[in-house]
Amino acid sequence: MYQSYSIADTFGITAPASMKVEGFKPGQNAYVPAQKPYVFRKDHLRDVLAFLGAHNGDGLYLTGPTGSGKTSLLEQVAARLNWGVHSVTGHGRLELNDLLGQYMLVDGGAMKWIDGPLTLAVRLGHVLLINEIDAIDPAELIGLNEIVEGKPLTIPQTGAVTTPHPKFRLVATGNSAGSGDQSGLYQGVLRQNLAFLDRFRLMEVGYPEPEDEMKLLADVVPSMPETVRESMIKVANQIRKVFVGGADGGGMLSVTLSTRGLVRWASLVATFKSAPNALAYSLDRALTFRAEPAEREAIHRIAKDVFGDDWTV
Repeated sequence: MYQSYSIADTFGITAPASMKVEGFKPGQNAYVPAQKPYVFRKDHLRDVLAFLGAHNGDGLYLTGPTGSGKTSLLEQVAARLNWGVHSVTGHGRLELNDLLGQYMLVDGGAMKWIDGPLTLAVRLGHVLLINEIDAIDPAELIGLNEIVEGKPLTIPQTGAVTTPHPKFRLVATGNSAGSGDQSGLYQGVLRQNLAFLDRFRLMEVGYPEPEDEMKLLADVVPSMPETVRESMIKVANQIRKVFVGGADGGGMLSVTLSTRGLVRWASLVATFKSAPNALAYSLDRALTFRAEPAEREAIHRIAKDVFGDDWTV
């Protein structure tokens, strides 16, 4: 059922051959995320593997700006370890019962209990990944306190009691660290209950270093000249700086070019490489069409400053 994986070979990083991590044997598990090109950062990988190896009664809370790779980090680690993941996106109407499951009408008119993502993850030894957890009503999340600590899961509707599988893990992501949004960038973020947050290890995931994004773009668009990839990453980092702003609050942009957006931009440039204004055309479709007119102009100015004569609009 379980298998030992070489950290160096599995995650493409420099590590002693003796360093291994336990995962699941490859099989037909529909809940294992698909593997995608990904450049692992050692410090992030170390923390995630330590948590998966021994959670010690903790959950893992990944916090950072939008598009910094919080979800993809967990999913791509799990993909390489063949570890099932049940993903849920938080919102203001999400209730604990949505995670537990519900009775549903089946053939013949009978009512049958269908396990929800939490119940499945607890029973199968998978990861329950709750994205945007800071958008959920704190009163609902209190119901997860005991299951984070490894206590049995009780389903009130059926009376069933399930002892958590030893490989069950609870991971959350959020743009805040649970203390609410002080920047004004993220609408709907709620301040979370301190007792709930106290059950999590916190891990900050910032935007990747330029050299890491260079490796990623080289995998995604290998035919693109290195100088173009470098300039695209410079544009992305300038946009991020303006978006994040300073210590006194958010910046002057309401959108940002995340790593996901950067990959989208590069892929579109490769697709529309024969177009007269491929860089500008693709950036609009990857990002700026979501921005206000004044913000579009500001983003194009940033790109023009970086690309110089190579940039056309």
